[in-house]
Amino acid sequence: MTKAIRGIYAAAISPFNADGSLDHARLVRYCQHLMSEGGCDGVAPTGTTGEGTSVGLDDRLALPGHFAAAGIAPERVIFGTGAPSARDCQMLTLSCVEAGYTNVLVLPPYYYKSPSDDGVFAYYADLIERVGRDDLRIYLYHFPQMSQVPLSTDLVNRLRAAYGPVIAGLKDSSGDFEQSRAFIEATGGVAEDFDVYPSSEAFLWQGLDIGSAGIISGSTNIFANYVQAALKAPAGAERDAAMEQVRRARATAGKYPMMAAMKTAEAWRSGDDAWLRMAPPLRPLAPEIAKAFRADLAALEPAAETVS
Repeated sequence: MTKAIRGIYAAAISPFNADGSLDHARLVRYCQHLMSEGGCDGVAPTGTTGEGTSVGLDDRLALPGHFAAAGIAPERVIFGTGAPSARDCQMLTLSCVEAGYTNVLVLPPYYYKSPSDDGVFAYYADLIERVGRDDLRIYLYHFPQMSQVPLSTDLVNRLRAAYGPVIAGLKDSSGDFEQSRAFIEATGGVAEDFDVYPSSEAFLWQGLDIGSAGIISGSTNIFANYVQAALKAPAGAERDAAMEQVRRARATAGKYPMMAAMKTAEAWRSGDDAWLRMAPPLRPLAPEIAKAFRADLAALEPAAETVS
């Protein structure tokens, strides 16, 4: 299979060694956990929640090989390969496809602000042509709050028209469901084999009902089992109750810095404080904030079981 399976993905957090390098082995084990008892259908490592733009290029280039050595199914992984340097993005993407991981999540070039659609098109076109693989599957990454480079629906469809199935989908991290709707309506969504992923599980059924492919979320690092329950619940009161639990959990996560909160939760679950390390300038939760976070999680029964 070339294209990533549809479903519930975690934007996986990244563990660091004491010297600031990426702990490849721990990340592999963690992703295996997410795709088993963690409740995820797939993982998206080295994205925003994974502090991907803070991970050294050497570590990012090596990571797909570690996933391959562990036998992790390529159709369950979408690696973040975005970089402001077109050359770096190309090398990162090649490292993925050469290891057998053809699905990549690619930010637009995010240093120079307000580029033209022609300039952003050229960035993606250059990536596709230099990688030169028909089995490459690119998921465009719309995150204007971070990148300051929004992707227009016209640009998305222009890329699709030029490169067909290589432009496989889009992650919409705008946090605005109407933006996700616009991408789905403009492209046809899953009915036209274009996989749009909103970034909040609170939008799960709203998105599925109009043709989204699932969810890619930071908070599914700890709440994916809630989402799976809502996904499987029959329509009506049972699904409504399950979705209310999903929304409560997402709102709880939204009260805290997402990356630090997810790492704190994993440190509690695993008993491994190495998970608290973050790449500067990001910082771990202050003790009093961590205490409040633990109390909020405890109020989300049975979510507290995942971080006890």
